Amino acid sequence: MTPDDQSLIDACLAGQTEAFGELVERYQDRVLHALTRMLGSYEDARDVAQDAFVQAFRKLDTFRGESAFYSWLFRIAANKAISHMRKRKHRAASSLEAQDGFQPADPREDSSPTAELQRAERRQLVRRALDELHEDYRIVLVLKELEGLPYVEIAELIDCPIGTVRSRLHRARLELRRVLERRVEDV
Repeated sequence: MTPDDQSLIDACLAGQTEAFGELVERYQDRVLHALTRMLGSYEDARDVAQDAFVQAFRKLDTFRGESAFYSWLFRIAANKAISHMRKRKHRAASSLEAQDGFQPADPREDSSPTAELQRAERRQLVRRALDELHEDYRIVLVLKELEGLPYVEIAELIDCPIGTVRSRLHRARLELRRVLERRVEDV
């Protein structure tokens, strides 16, 4: 954990609640981006992120500093997302509406407008393919590939054995490939 995070946490616990606002500003984009990928909906992600920050504020006194503040916060957000998905088992397919400012352009690629349009189309294709995955597969794929969490943390977050995480991740990759191949053929 960065000393700066700890000083903000200490200030908040001492009654300076505006310090928590600084933590929110520091991590809200990252949390929102991850939740958007997990949930497949920017609006749902905003709602879940807000709930997660409220819970983090209420439970801040339980933060022990054994991990980075972001890891602790992300666990809260991921658990909220999982609960949200369980509540809406039969949701209608939704498209991601989030602005994607989180992926820098590859400097090796052509910087022409056509190249940027192709990159945007590929990102949209992957997002839609992620939306088609079963939530169990989408969650582990987002947590591992996009958030970079280790298997142990993913297992804790979704409350299942590491072997199940590995199995779901393998199946998620296969299913994502199948969906992408089908979508490319349709184009």
